[in-house]
Amino acid sequence: MSVGSSAPSFGEAEAKSTGVQPTVEPLEPPHKRSSDSKKQSGDGKAENGSRDGTREKSLFEDPVEVDADLEAEDDPEIIEIPPEVRRVVSLHDDTSLPTLTFRYFLLAILFVIPGAFLSQINTFRTTYAPYSVFFVQIASNYVGLWLARVLPDRRIGIPFTKWSFNMNPGPWSVKEHVLVTVTAASGATGNLATTPIAVGELYFNERLHPAAAIFFMWSIDATGYAFAAIARQLLLYEPAYQWWQALCQTALFETQAKQNKNPSPAARKQFKVFWLVLLGITLWQFLPEFVFPFVSSLAFLCWVAPHNPVANFIGSGLGGMGLLNLSFDWANISNYNAGVPLFLSPWWSQVVLFASFVLSAWILLPAAKWGGLGGYSHCLMTNRACTVDGDVYPVSALVTSSNTFNETAYEEYGPMYLGVHNLWTIFFDYASYISAYSWIAFFGASNIRKAYRKFRARRSSPGRGINHQYTDRLNVLMRSYKEVPFWWYLALFSASFVSIITIVALDMIFIPWWTYFVALATGAVVVVPLGWLYAVSNFQLPIGTFNELLYGTMVQNLSHHRNPIGASVYGSIAGDAWYRAQYMLQDQKIGHYMHVPQRAIFFSQVFGITLGVPINYAAMRWVLNTKRDYLTGELEDPAHIWTGQSLAGYLTLGVQYVLIGPTKLFQQQQWKPIPYAFLFGAGAPALIYLLHRLFPRAKFNLWNTTIFCSGASIFYGNISTGYFSRFIGGFVVMYWAYRYRYQLWARYNFILAAAFDAGFNLNLLLIFLFFGSGKVVTMPHWWGNDAQSVEKCYALD
Repeated sequence: MSVGSSAPSFGEAEAKSTGVQPTVEPLEPPHKRSSDSKKQSGDGKAENGSRDGTREKSLFEDPVEVDADLEAEDDPEIIEIPPEVRRVVSLHDDTSLPTLTFRYFLLAILFVIPGAFLSQINTFRTTYAPYSVFFVQIASNYVGLWLARVLPDRRIGIPFTKWSFNMNPGPWSVKEHVLVTVTAASGATGNLATTPIAVGELYFNERLHPAAAIFFMWSIDATGYAFAAIARQLLLYEPAYQWWQALCQTALFETQAKQNKNPSPAARKQFKVFWLVLLGITLWQFLPEFVFPFVSSLAFLCWVAPHNPVANFIGSGLGGMGLLNLSFDWANISNYNAGVPLFLSPWWSQVVLFASFVLSAWILLPAAKWGGLGGYSHCLMTNRACTVDGDVYPVSALVTSSNTFNETAYEEYGPMYLGVHNLWTIFFDYASYISAYSWIAFFGASNIRKAYRKFRARRSSPGRGINHQYTDRLNVLMRSYKEVPFWWYLALFSASFVSIITIVALDMIFIPWWTYFVALATGAVVVVPLGWLYAVSNFQLPIGTFNELLYGTMVQNLSHHRNPIGASVYGSIAGDAWYRAQYMLQDQKIGHYMHVPQRAIFFSQVFGITLGVPINYAAMRWVLNTKRDYLTGELEDPAHIWTGQSLAGYLTLGVQYVLIGPTKLFQQQQWKPIPYAFLFGAGAPALIYLLHRLFPRAKFNLWNTTIFCSGASIFYGNISTGYFSRFIGGFVVMYWAYRYRYQLWARYNFILAAAFDAGFNLNLLLIFLFFGSGKVVTMPHWWGNDAQSVEKCYALD
């Protein structure tokens, strides 16, 4: 199977099914599957009937045989596997392939260290593109092949032990390749625990001891990984749950493995394209990121009327509505804060996301600025707390030296106000959280019940691995390996529990000890339903502010532990439990698809976070030491990259929910509509479900309210550029190319996704090394790097 044969088969399934629950009618494919081609007539006409047979034959390649073609379709072991999985995953295994080798450890360290550093830096930026797992997957394969050629075949003994290892145990193994990528996916990421640590240091001069900070960061990750033991019983082994991101990576693993054995001209061309695009993006990003920020936000209305306040607000993408604003900065276009990747998300989900942007930025923003929406005209484009007159609220003054609420200061400065834009982001954030549960209740409850019944049935057969409870080929193959015992997860949880409870007992992180247990409970509760949502839709729901609200409700009547940092501490524990559980489950599904021993996958994940967390801490220290004035708002970053809007948002949430308290907060006039968000979140999926049942052909089911509300909850006050460019790019890639140039799309889509993200991250690393690692070097101001406004919006207030 060549690259061109594996990716297309998956690409078709992904575009058809990603984001659509099993009860939902899938999107129509652009053409019939290659496995069905034997049944087609010779003309091969496309389903839309818009092209003749000759053009169809020239456009699409001949089908390539895959494992599924060699099996009987009515084989009980095969028929249970979804067709889109059969077209990608190998149905055979070689149990002799090496796994945890010297090459694995060397490459894991090589890719985790820079990835952890870059990913942590990204968490402080207004926009970012992640350290691409596709880059690790592609680059590590090349380096692994090179190591297999140059390393000596020599056995090395480990001093003072009977153990030894071979530096080069043979040809580069696809299982080593998977483990390196899984380790990078675990360790080369940002860490949510840095948020309360950074907020405490920036705004309250509370610097957590480095050892305590690192243990706290590691323990939060480990807690989430331990929680994966809850959901994996229901979601991991069931073949009906494809886990689309995992399947996407599996498609690339499978094609790379076959290319390593027998490279084809098409494969060489693909990777030539990858490296050329990566180089191009790396060089291009020096322009918007450093030399020529003008291209990061092309505000055409500002060019026409640079000194007109109305035109500036409407056209600016750096503090305005961003109407018809274009961006050529991949950080703004990709912007993974939105949760719907351009290259990996189906067109319908990108339409839903753009619709939420239009509502928020192009309808509600002008209604609030000129139409009186919300009744508070100040601070529209900031998420910092303000006074009644629009001045920045001195939130740190509300905390006494003993970390209690300063009533005197509150009476002096008056009630805390939020800009109307910030308020509706909170509204939609609450709505998205409730909508996720409501959507599952209407569209996925039956699937959860079926999985739970299977889990109960497995309990009646003790002493046998989970794989023995399923009869599909993938589970049968995995019976060759020992399952991860439950006590491994328990030991991981115990280590994290002891670390965090010790830090809490020493009163180093500002939360009462008993709230830690509530955080664990709330994190455990959401793992299964939100894990199911991600498994079937590839959409990860942010659930941060609801945790802060819950924490504020618990502590509002206490006379102690009223430091606003406590809210983000609680949110990082409860929220990261879900995020890390999702990462672990997704990577374990990759191991399941690639037939990698379960225990090796578990070790690689724990090794990843253990290696990555200290690097996360070092990256955070660099940002706080070099960008402090930008993050606190004392200086303004002309490019609006180091705005500190995320940290400022967490500070504001902490002050609102912890110091003022939910009861007093919701009594304020501007907060009275917010509780209706819970009603909206619960009712919107019900309405969509009713419309879908009444008009099933209208595909109302694709208007996922959770994605819509999550998109509307994004704060666009600093950055509203990139979304229009993203919509245009999504139309070209996921609609036009998918429907009318499918083979081209399937061959290059994932390659381009990897190249774009990898090029951006390589550029970010080079900028850090060249201009920020030692003496900070700034770009001189010129026409393309205007000191007053890089967009030429000179009248923007």
